Amino acid sequence: MKTFFYSVKEFEKQYLINANQDKHETNFSNQSLAVETAILSAGYDAISVFTNDDASAEVLQLLRESGVRYIATRSVGTDHIDLVAAKQMDIKVGNVPSYSPYSIAEHTIGMMLALNRKLIVANENAHQYQFDLAPLIGFDMHQKTVGIIGLGEIGSIVAKILNGFGCKVLVYDVKHDYTKALTQHFAYVSLDTLYAEADIITLHLPFTPQTKYLINKESIAKMRDGVMLINTSRGGIINTKEVLEALKTGKIAYLGLDVYEKERGIFFKNHKPHEKKDQLLLSLMQLENVLITGHQAFLTNEALTNIADKTIENLSDWENEYYKECNSKIGRVAVIEELLH
Repeated sequence: MKTFFYSVKEFEKQYLINANQDKHETNFSNQSLAVETAILSAGYDAISVFTNDDASAEVLQLLRESGVRYIATRSVGTDHIDLVAAKQMDIKVGNVPSYSPYSIAEHTIGMMLALNRKLIVANENAHQYQFDLAPLIGFDMHQKTVGIIGLGEIGSIVAKILNGFGCKVLVYDVKHDYTKALTQHFAYVSLDTLYAEADIITLHLPFTPQTKYLINKESIAKMRDGVMLINTSRGGIINTKEVLEALKTGKIAYLGLDVYEKERGIFFKNHKPHEKKDQLLLSLMQLENVLITGHQAFLTNEALTNIADKTIENLSDWENEYYKECNSKIGRVAVIEELLH
C-alpha cells in the first residue's frame, strides 16, 4: 500500500523501516498534516499521522479528493482525527490501541518522585556547587493517598506500582471491575471523594468533549490543599490557566505535565531563540514546583518498536481487506466516549 507518513521524527524513522521490511511503498516527511500540507499525500492510498497532526473535516476532505482512503495514526488517542467526518467520507482509520502502557505509567511515577523529592532543583543546585538541603524536603510516598482518574491499561499499571510504595489507591472510572479492585488493592470512589481525599491525583483518560477541562477551578476547589497533580494523558483535560492560578495560591503544590492543551506547533521540535513563545507555558516553567516534559512519556525503545509494528500491521490489514480487524481498534475509542457521555 502506497503510504505517506506525516510528522516522522528522525529517531522513529528506522523503527518504521524495520517494521515495514519493504511491505509497503513509503514516503517519510517531518512536516505535520495540515490544510497546507495535505497536497503532499496526493496519489497515495494511505497516510500515517501522529497526535499533533490536524485531521479535521476540512483536511480530510482534501485528502479524500486526492485519493487517500486510509489513515493509520501512530497513537492510541484519535482526538486529532474527526472520526465522524472520516466515516462519512468512507476513510478508514486505525490506531495503536496498546504499544507500551508501562512506558507512560513509569514516566508518571517518575514525575511524582521528581516533584516530591525536588530532584530537578537538587540537580541544578549541585551543578552550581550548592548543597544546602533546606529547600529539598519531600515526603514519603508510603501511606499517601493517590487518586487515579481513568483505569485503562496505563492507570492499572500505575495502581500496581503505587501499591509497591504502600500507597492507598483510589480510582474513579466509568466502569467498575471489583475483582481487579480486590486483587490490585484499590477502591472505586466518586470523583468528589477522590478530589477530597487524594494527596496526589494522576490523569489517565481520553480527551473527549465530556472530559475537556475536567480539571478546572470548580474541581480544584474540591481538592486537598497542597495536592500534587500529574497529567500524562491529554493536555485539554486540564484548564491550564485555572491550574496556574491554583499553583500561585498554593492550592496545587506540585504539577507534572507531559502534555499541554496548546502543544500543537510547540512540542516535538526545537525552537529558535527569536521565535514567539507561548506565554502561558512560560509562566508554568517559571515555577520550581512545575515539571514539564514534551509529550515524551511514551518514548521508550519498546514503545517505538510496537508503534511501528502495529502501524505497518494496520496497513497490511487494509491491503489484505481485513477491514473488520482495523475498524475494531477504533471501536474501543467509540465505546469509551459513549460511556463518558
